[in-house]
Amino acid sequence: MEQKNKNNKYNLILEAAVKVFAANGFYNSTISQIAKEAGVADGTIYLYFKSKDDIMANFFSYKTKQVFDRFREVVELADDAVEKLRNLVRRHLEEFQADRNMAVVFHNEARQFHQGDVQISDITQMYLDILGEIIEKGQEEGQMRRDLYISLVKRYIIGAIDEVINTWVHAGGKYDLVTFTDPLVDLFINGIGSNINQNNNVR
Repeated sequence: MEQKNKNNKYNLILEAAVKVFAANGFYNSTISQIAKEAGVADGTIYLYFKSKDDIMANFFSYKTKQVFDRFREVVELADDAVEKLRNLVRRHLEEFQADRNMAVVFHNEARQFHQGDVQISDITQMYLDILGEIIEKGQEEGQMRRDLYISLVKRYIIGAIDEVINTWVHAGGKYDLVTFTDPLVDLFINGIGSNINQNNNVR
C-alpha cells in the first residue's frame, strides 16, 4: 500500500509539473507552482525529485516511454508494413492530441532542456528503431522502394510528423490532429510526384 501511494504521489507531481511547464515554460516555472498545482507542500516535491531539472528528466524517461510502449503495441497489431506505419502515425497523433500539455512540453521545451539530451536521444532512437523495422518489412514485401537510404526515410517520416504536431500545438490545438493520419501516410508512401509526370519523364 505504501509503494502504491508513493507511485500515486509521484505521478500526481509529474502531471502537475507538465501542466505548469506547458503554461509557463520550463525556465519560468518554480517548484512552488508545481507543488500548488499538485496540491502538496513544497517540501513534498523533494521526497520524489531532486530538483526541477530532475522532474523534467523524469518526464522524458518515464512519461514518454509509456507513450512509445503504446506505439509498439499498435504497430504489432498490423500485418503489413503500410498498415503498421498507419497505426504508428495514428497512435502518435492520438497520444499528443489527448495530452496537449505533453505535446507543448515535448515540442517547446525539449530542445532547450540540455540536461535531458540523453533521455531525448534514447526516445528518438526508440522511434527510429520502430520505423526502421517497418521500412525494412515494407521493402521485403515490395511495398516500399529498396533503393532508398533507410536512415533518410526514417528522419523524413519523423520530421514530417513532428512538424504537423508542432503546427497544431502553436495553433492552440483547435483542430483534429488525428485527421492528418491518412494524408501523412499517403505522402510517405506515394510522395509528391504524379504518375503523369513520371510516365512522361517531366522534370
